[in-house]
Amino acid sequence: MSPEQPRRIPPFNPLDKRNLGESVAEAMLQQPVGPLPPDEPFIGAGIYALYYEGDFALYREVAKRNRNGKYRWPIYVGKAVPAGARKGGYGLGADPGQALFKRLGEHAGSIDQAENLRLSDFRCRFLVVEDIWIPLAEALLIEMFSPLWNRKVDGFGNHDPGRGRYNQQRSPWDALHPGRPWATRLQPLAIEEDLIREGAVEYITRTKEKIMAQEDILDEE
Repeated sequence: MSPEQPRRIPPFNPLDKRNLGESVAEAMLQQPVGPLPPDEPFIGAGIYALYYEGDFALYREVAKRNRNGKYRWPIYVGKAVPAGARKGGYGLGADPGQALFKRLGEHAGSIDQAENLRLSDFRCRFLVVEDIWIPLAEALLIEMFSPLWNRKVDGFGNHDPGRGRYNQQRSPWDALHPGRPWATRLQPLAIEEDLIREGAVEYITRTKEKIMAQEDILDEE
């Protein structure tokens, strides 16, 4: 009888793209949480997470995980890349300018224009990153936290489509949070707001278990 074959343990590869992406994502999560938008301008592109801690009833469970200085469940995760990177120039050293700072400022403007949100209820953390790693780290953070405004109530990151393109529908985000002037020029959303809310409640309830499990792991470390 041939001896039992020993089990094979896959070697850890620090240069595997997922491991590299996770290291960037983890570095972002170690950054301090501050106001939205940041107090001072800075140069750089990178990734960021927005946290909600207010009293909007629909987001009660999300806000609960972000109070007492814990910030465990971002409501939105995003990226800001240099202009050259958006045209396929990742890793080619495009000048980032203030891409990340400006993007956070745009988000602050959207929230401030919403009729039923308060900008003071939002916080952010961010990390300036070499452009080649930005999309991978953003994707991993979205996978890790399943942020509501990324996965279910989409449209927060949209821009004004511009003159002549207002025949498209408003986003679910703009239906829940009316106020952006350009969004009022878009066509009404086909789905009723009550159905958007019901879908968001179901999504939050289902995803909360995943976030709570992550909290348990973090508390043990």
